[in-house]
Order: sequence, then structure tokens, then C-alpha cells
Amino acid sequence: MILVPGIKVKENESFDEAYRRFKKQCDRNLIVTETRARRFFEPMTEIRKKQKINARKKMLKRLYMLRRYESRL
Repeated sequence: MILVPGIKVKENESFDEAYRRFKKQCDRNLIVTETRARRFFEPMTEIRKKQKINARKKMLKRLYMLRRYESRL
């Protein structure tokens, strides 16, 4: 089952306000990130960006574990 975001436009609500609410709902449902992840072709810039993010996460995790280990001593 695929949930498609949708909003009901309120009375006296401008297009911009309704569009903003729609964009927020799309962001909450991770639609844009999921479509990017499912794309077949990934440019090299996106691959490098993901590698950089993963390397940072890995480094922070090691640092956290090291500090946790040192606090026990």
C-alpha cells in the first residue's frame, strides 16, 4: 500500500500556504529522499556525498565508543 500525500485546502487559504503544507507533508513522508534512493543512476557527486556522510558517522561512532571505554577505566 502506497500512501500518497494529500491535503485539503481550507477556506480562505492561499495557494502558497496550501503548497507549503503539502511540501511539509512530503518531507515528513520522506518521499523525495526515497525516490532519490530508488533511482537507478547515481551521479558521482551523490556517491561521494554519501561516502563522506558515512565516514563521518563511522568516525563519530568510534570516538563515542573510545570515550565510553576510557570512562570505565
